Amino acid sequence: MTTTASASPRVLPPLRIGPLEVDTPVVLAPMAGITNAAFRRLCREHGGGLYVAEMVTSRALVERTPESLRIIHHDEDEKPRSVQVYGVDPSTIGAAVKMLVEEDRADHIDMNFGCPVPKVTRKGGGAVLPWKRDLFRDIVRAAVREAEPYGIPVTVKMRKGIDDDHLTYLEAGRMAEREGAAAVALHARTAADFYSGTADWSAIARLKEAVTTVPVLGNGDIWSAEDAVRMVEQTGCDGVVVGRGCQGRPWLFGDLQAAFEGRSERARPDLRTVADTIYRHGELMVSFFGDDETKAMREIRKHMAWYLKGYPVGGDVRRSLGLVETLDGLRALLDSLPLDTPYPGEAAEGARGRQGTPKRPACPEGWLDTQDITPDLEARLREAELSVSGG
Repeated sequence: MTTTASASPRVLPPLRIGPLEVDTPVVLAPMAGITNAAFRRLCREHGGGLYVAEMVTSRALVERTPESLRIIHHDEDEKPRSVQVYGVDPSTIGAAVKMLVEEDRADHIDMNFGCPVPKVTRKGGGAVLPWKRDLFRDIVRAAVREAEPYGIPVTVKMRKGIDDDHLTYLEAGRMAEREGAAAVALHARTAADFYSGTADWSAIARLKEAVTTVPVLGNGDIWSAEDAVRMVEQTGCDGVVVGRGCQGRPWLFGDLQAAFEGRSERARPDLRTVADTIYRHGELMVSFFGDDETKAMREIRKHMAWYLKGYPVGGDVRRSLGLVETLDGLRALLDSLPLDTPYPGEAAEGARGRQGTPKRPACPEGWLDTQDITPDLEARLREAELSVSGG
């Protein structure tokens, strides 16, 4: 079910990232284990935007591991094809980007400097990497150098910094701009914040003031189309990046498209619509995993609580959905739900996905002692790059 109302002037123009024009200035944030081609298709069926694949390590791409090649798979009708790359070594990043552009595997490449997960940050990657200024510059430079001859834009996604005493986003944003990045996106939390608390949208406004020649995108606490419009109004950002807000809500992209086009209709799905969407997701997952129903159902289980947030579904059925093994079994369980249940309103809105509490960031030994790269640390970073084999 969708509510409709009158139209207002468009909130933002289309988003330009290098030669790409994205009609709806919305980016799907890459989320490991979530934003595979199946989920991206489901979101694309609801609204426009730029849909980024799961993060993949540069080393895995260079080694052409089967998992890395699966991660960067795009459906034939998915345009533009967007890939996010992570790494800590400029030469490996350069080689990975060169592979992507020479083999025509991407139309847009995003660089991950925002992941707060310990297994990434303890190797010097993700949200802690911009603290090392020269390393950050060299990685962005290497990626842009390889992509530029092919007309492929490179963008940067980052956090505010490691913690409130080690903020990096303003310097990193200006540096990325100088090195040729086509846009910068800021998740307005530090690595220490993880996903807790409230995103500091004022930091997005400050970044927008500092970076003046390329788009600045805002990320953090966009749970509804109204949140996205508020972020734009408060920060002046050129577009928004949506992560956890779309988990179990692919129709959010329809809401966002309507909002940015000045229309007020919003998706308010009854339980039957939600059930049909879950089953559609399941079908797409089976296709994505090469007809391996067991693996597809194992992967979709994590989505169930998000889809059913706020709906009166009993614990026994929820537990059964969390153990589903086949499409037929999924269909039977979904058909057993009270499908005529209307949209539950506020209970289905708001925060979803992981939140938790602030965490002390895991950094390499001595990481915070200096913003420079010592020869010893450079050697350890190369070893860390070699130790990462998966996407």
